[in-house]
Amino acid sequence: MRLRTKFTWFAVLIHVLLIALSVLLYSTSKYLFVAAEIILLVSVIVTFQLYRAFLKPLDILSAGVESIRDRDFSTTFRPTGQEELDRLIAVYNGMIEQLRAERVRQREQHYFLQRLIDASPIGIIILDLDDRINMLNPAACSILGTTPDAVTGGPITQFTTVPGSELGGMSDGETRIVSVSGIRSYKCRVSHFVDRGFHRRFLMIEELTAEILSAQKRAYDKVIRMMSHEINNSVGAVNSILDSLLHYASQLTPEDRVDFENAVSVAVDRNNGLNRFMANFADVVRIPPPTRTPYDVCELLRSVQILMHAECTRRNIAWESSASDQSFIVNIDVEQMQQVLVNIVKNAIEAIGKNGRITIDVSVGKGVLRIVDTGRGISSDDKPYLFTPFFSTKRDGQGIGLTLIREILTNHECEFALQTNDDGLTEFRIQFATPADTSLMT
Repeated sequence: MRLRTKFTWFAVLIHVLLIALSVLLYSTSKYLFVAAEIILLVSVIVTFQLYRAFLKPLDILSAGVESIRDRDFSTTFRPTGQEELDRLIAVYNGMIEQLRAERVRQREQHYFLQRLIDASPIGIIILDLDDRINMLNPAACSILGTTPDAVTGGPITQFTTVPGSELGGMSDGETRIVSVSGIRSYKCRVSHFVDRGFHRRFLMIEELTAEILSAQKRAYDKVIRMMSHEINNSVGAVNSILDSLLHYASQLTPEDRVDFENAVSVAVDRNNGLNRFMANFADVVRIPPPTRTPYDVCELLRSVQILMHAECTRRNIAWESSASDQSFIVNIDVEQMQQVLVNIVKNAIEAIGKNGRITIDVSVGKGVLRIVDTGRGISSDDKPYLFTPFFSTKRDGQGIGLTLIREILTNHECEFALQTNDDGLTEFRIQFATPADTSLMT
């Protein structure tokens, strides 16, 4: 039974008893009866006032509870003039004001945090209590090549391509550096936060490609310059001594002279070969910024085909190209891009060996060039290191060909990838920047 009902029944019962007593006094003394009636009237008035004074705080408390239950923190109460009730109202109004301020602050912080996550260049994936994807920001979608609708609610192990495939096996607090085909590098980290008393995990994917490439370039730039300086000094001095020794050849017998001259010539040729070896490395360091002009990539491919025709014929390698009857104008440094295409085709020829096929596919509308060969594929062990300086899968390789390609294509702001597809064919894919304005061509 509610307190209001209890008080009402109590007041009614008391006044019924008082009425009964006043009726008994009527037969005894009319004066006492009148006095009893006056007392009864005063009691009713006082009881009614007490009822209002007693129940008003309860009404206020009830209205306040309903407002809090409905999460309405805008309702406050005015003072009534009653000291005890006004003290209660002041406490309630202060509490509501504080709750409203806290709620506004939390909303502002949540809005700011959401905007910060959305604008962050670091990919962020937030998991729910069951380790399923609850939210991911645009950067994570771009890195993983997906959309929120496609992965939300699914497990973190659903990703099959790097770097997403690395996330499922990571433990809380772990950090990994992941390389994608030797071109892009990502730092993946798992952490957690507390939500309503429970730990929830979130994952961060940060691209380190630019930083790592810059650090690598500074490192091998310094090493190559130091090696080149020391080798050039030594080779120059040694060749000078060897040239001087040739003057003594006339003092030898004819039988010994030939062997002597041959030995000195071999030593000189070996030194010159060492110089050329170092020059190849130095060329990677000294690549100038591209001087771009509008040029037809298809025309460039046709010139590369002519250049490689003899080698392809000797190895019985067929050449199929969709560039023969197309025109694809882009802003490129012609000499640098020709060097890229020559290196790519040369690698394809060496991967095939003999009896194969090279296919050139140009998608002008998409700005994509694909060079596909039937050679031996790229192993999973070699794939992360393809574009790493000094790494080569060839026994006598120097590891600068793909590095040179990477430097030139990166300077041209091209997206590129080298991979072996599911059909066993190896593909080098180049996504060129915005096509050039053909009106600028002369």
